[in-house]
Order: sequence, then structure tokens, then C-alpha cells
Amino acid sequence: MWALLALLTAASGQVPPFQLAAMTFAIGGLAGLVGWYLRGTGRAVLRQSWRAWALGVGGLFGYHFLYFTALRNAPPAQASLIAYLWPLLIVLSSARATGERLQPAHLIGAGLAFVGAALVVTGGADVGFQAQYLPGYAIALAAAFVWTGYSVLSRRHADVPTDIVTGFCLVTALFAGLCHLALEVTVWPAGAVQWLAVLGLGLGPVGLAFFAWDIGMKKGDLPLLGAASYAAPLLSTLILIAFGVAEPHWSIALAAALITIGAALAATPMLRQTKKTGW
Repeated sequence: MWALLALLTAASGQVPPFQLAAMTFAIGGLAGLVGWYLRGTGRAVLRQSWRAWALGVGGLFGYHFLYFTALRNAPPAQASLIAYLWPLLIVLSSARATGERLQPAHLIGAGLAFVGAALVVTGGADVGFQAQYLPGYAIALAAAFVWTGYSVLSRRHADVPTDIVTGFCLVTALFAGLCHLALEVTVWPAGAVQWLAVLGLGLGPVGLAFFAWDIGMKKGDLPLLGAASYAAPLLSTLILIAFGVAEPHWSIALAAALITIGAALAATPMLRQTKKTGW
């Protein structure tokens, strides 16, 4: 779902970032409410601790606020590359979150996957970092740490039902809307295709994807998920190429190999454990 983010965002037209975030998170939140109705979930699910709310809203809104701000204050390729440190940081932080020992395969796998993601983001070009954009780089790094913190700390709130993500999305939509009113000029989607793209964003990359991620962080193998997350920018680029939005490049093939090998290495400890236990 996250791999569709770039394509759908491009198809949504000239809608400003915070306005698009407000619209799509609102759609994601409303879809969550429909899920509540269909499953008979009551409003009592919203009665969670302030820590759970701070973590959820801080993660969803905080990351997007910092990421959009970084793109305004630094070149997109460099800012995106720094922000994409979060999967590697998740791998490094997973031992403390789960109490399990971090294996060398986790580190090597995540490192290879990051190199692959770097090739995707930069297109294989030599991307330099300039001192004048240091504030933007710092904001992008902060975004990476925010998403890492949200993801890893979700493990410590495993008792909080995933349905609460609906509330996180709605509050994030409200905050994004306030940022839009303060910082941007409103531009509505033009035509049915752009509106459908906005709807698709809200139902997928900025909706159901966060519910799936919450389940993964609370019940999944964190090092493996962190390393495998680098497949998102690769799949995103392949989708853009398939739709004629981006051009094929030698770096894509190399990135695919690195990310695949990296994810496989990160999965090795889990596969060994599975073999031992039979599960």
C-alpha cells in the first residue's frame, strides 16, 4: 500500500501537502469508523491512556509534519534519503523493544537494504549534502526518529486495540487541516481522476496501511519488518515505471538485488527459530 503512495500522490494533482494529508487521513479515519460499525466496535475503544494517544497522534501527525517541513527546507532526494533511515533505526531499536538479542544478520541485512533504498531514492546519482540545507536535513532525521519511536514503542502498547488507529487518523486529519489553513493556499482536486486518487490514498497508503503497520509492530518480527520495509521505495519506483511516470535505470536492478538479499538476511534468524520450534 505504501508503494502506491507516490503514484496516487502524483495523480492527485496540485493539492498542497498538508491539505492532502488532512483529506486523506480524514478518509482513512472515516473508513475506520465504517469498520467499527460493521464489527460492532463501541466508542469505548477510544478510552485509552494519554500515553497511547500521544504516541499514536505524535507518530502519525509528527512524522508527516516533519517530513513535509524537511521537503520545504532541503532538496527532496537528500531529505527523503535521510527520512528513510527509519527502517534501519527500527532494526537497531528492536532488541530493546522485544528483549531479544539482535543478530549480525539483522544488521547486515538492514544495511544492504538501506544501500538499495539509497540507490532508488537518488537514482544512482552522486548526491551531495550542502551545509545550507542542514536545518532541513536535521528535520528529516527527526522525522526518521519519530517514526521509529512510534513503531517500536507500539510494541509496548500491544494491549491497545488496533481500532484506536481510527482515532489517531481523525486527530491527525484535524491537525493537518490546521497546518494547511496556516501555511498553504487551498487547491482542490480537478476532475474525477484526481478525486479518485485522493480517495485511493485515504483508503490505502494513508488509511488501511497504518492499521496493518500497527498489527505488524505489535505482533510481528521487528528486525525483519524493518529490513523488509525498504522494499516500499523499490516497489514504488517499479510502479511508477510501469505507469510511465518514471524511466527505467540500472540502479533499480541493483537496488532490487540489495533489498532482496538484505531482507532475506534479516529473516534468517527468524527462519532458524521457526525450524527449531516447528512453527
